[in-house]
Amino acid sequence: MTPTPATVRRTYYVLTAGNTLAASLIWGINTIFLLDAGLSNLEAFAANAFFTAGMVLFEIPTGIVADSWGRRASFLCGTITLAVTTALYVLLWQVRASFAWWAIVSALLGLGFTFFSGATEAWLVDALTATGFDGMLERVFSRAQVIAGITMLTGSVAGGYIAQLTNLGVPYVVRAAILIVVFILALIMMHDIGFTPQRGGRPLAEMRTILRNSIDKGLRVAPVRALMIAGFFTGGVEIYVFYALQPYLLQLWGNPHAYGIAGLVAALVAGAGIIGGLLAPVFRRLFHRRTSALLIMQSVAVGMLALIGLIHNFWAVIAFILVWGLVYAAAHPIRQAYLNGLIPSQQRATILSFDSLMGSAGGIVAQPVLGRSADVWSYPISYVISAAWAALSLPFLVRARQMKMPADTETAPADTPSADTPAADQPST
Repeated sequence: MTPTPATVRRTYYVLTAGNTLAASLIWGINTIFLLDAGLSNLEAFAANAFFTAGMVLFEIPTGIVADSWGRRASFLCGTITLAVTTALYVLLWQVRASFAWWAIVSALLGLGFTFFSGATEAWLVDALTATGFDGMLERVFSRAQVIAGITMLTGSVAGGYIAQLTNLGVPYVVRAAILIVVFILALIMMHDIGFTPQRGGRPLAEMRTILRNSIDKGLRVAPVRALMIAGFFTGGVEIYVFYALQPYLLQLWGNPHAYGIAGLVAALVAGAGIIGGLLAPVFRRLFHRRTSALLIMQSVAVGMLALIGLIHNFWAVIAFILVWGLVYAAAHPIRQAYLNGLIPSQQRATILSFDSLMGSAGGIVAQPVLGRSADVWSYPISYVISAAWAALSLPFLVRARQMKMPADTETAPADTPSADTPAADQPST
């Protein structure tokens, strides 16, 4: 069957739904699962840190795999890796393994996710371009975000109920089974379209060439660099904001055992993601430039974080969370469309992986600092510091806006010019 923009989008939505459903099944119970396996609180959060470190360590190599062996191959590797490591989590839980094993498997879980980051999005943009898509990329990304929000909400609730009706290990088994189904679907539905992998006789040499070209056409391109550095600061606070809200809301509610209130955080963020995804095309039409929309939305998000820390009222904080989540979610598809318009197809997956790495690296730096500030001072103070940290992204968004790149205003995805065109020869940030 000849691929069309509609079939490409449908495949992307199906794979997004499957991956998000599988991932979200354990989000509400993962910490409890680790503690039930015999880990201390320190070890449980250290295992999560190894997961983040694994994502940082493997982002670039897996991006290179996607560019040298194909986006489809990378996606299939990701599903298998996650299915196997999820099954290993269940085994470690059953045998009450030592922390060293949890650290190793957690890092490998991070490896699994890095096969997706960059590859899936690069596959979509290249396939849409090759099939003649002439619509707004924001619409595709925003609809995928709505689907992800719905499946995230469904998976989080379902995972908790499955664990309650059976045991803590069953949601992980179900997750592994769903990943196998996603693998089969990708094998049938997903094919590299509009992209030819650069496979040579010397894989390591090919990888070095792709990495060098990706740096030349990615990090050394001023607007791409500005957007990545901004992502370092925004990604640095995102995870902390989400997880710190759970104990902070319990504190504001006045009952540390009201776990239903803590679960409200996931529902709020998922709901905001759905609404934000629906509103992203609307927000895009309000601004001539994508960078203008990003700048305004990030400013609002920073303001909401500051208000969460300054106004100690449960219902007011709920309102601020909703606004923060909404503008953050609405900005994401616009940022994706802008970044993809700046980078060439052949290095797309590697550059997108490096962008993801920058966000993860920001989390490694910011989370311990913000967590320590909550211990020493309070959660409200940590949110004020989070706002200040996130505000550091604003000058880089201003810088990106000043460059007036074609990707700032164009609608349909295009074959981005190579680094020796004027688009890449912008002054350094």
